[in-house]
Amino acid sequence: MIKKIEHIGIAVNDLEAATKTYETLFKASPYKTETVEREGVKTVFFECGESKIELLGATRDDSPIGKYLSKQREGIHHIAFFVDDLAAEMSRLQQEGFQLLSETPKPGADDKSIVFLHPKGNHGVLIELCEDRA
Repeated sequence: MIKKIEHIGIAVNDLEAATKTYETLFKASPYKTETVEREGVKTVFFECGESKIELLGATRDDSPIGKYLSKQREGIHHIAFFVDDLAAEMSRLQQEGFQLLSETPKPGADDKSIVFLHPKGNHGVLIELCEDRA
């Protein structure tokens, strides 16, 4: 079951400049910076109430974020929802006709296991489902 909005992911061309912008906006420093080598992305997380803002910068042009930014402009990349049982939610959504972008969850940033739903089935919105890694 979907519990809450976990974070909103924002793809940026210049991670350092974007980090400074959001530090000014929130009057706070990020609580975590992390590179996910397998995905070719560097992330910067800010807390915003019960949710988070994740800035995403490509570490390689051929990474998913690098490819996204080469075709799209900076901005909201995805909305992540926290679930209490990722495997069960994946099964339920597949039965409902949603298309998952991977067959199994992957390790994501911020100690989460993640899977994405194809945006074509969500009216153009890339949705990430996540749970805490055990």
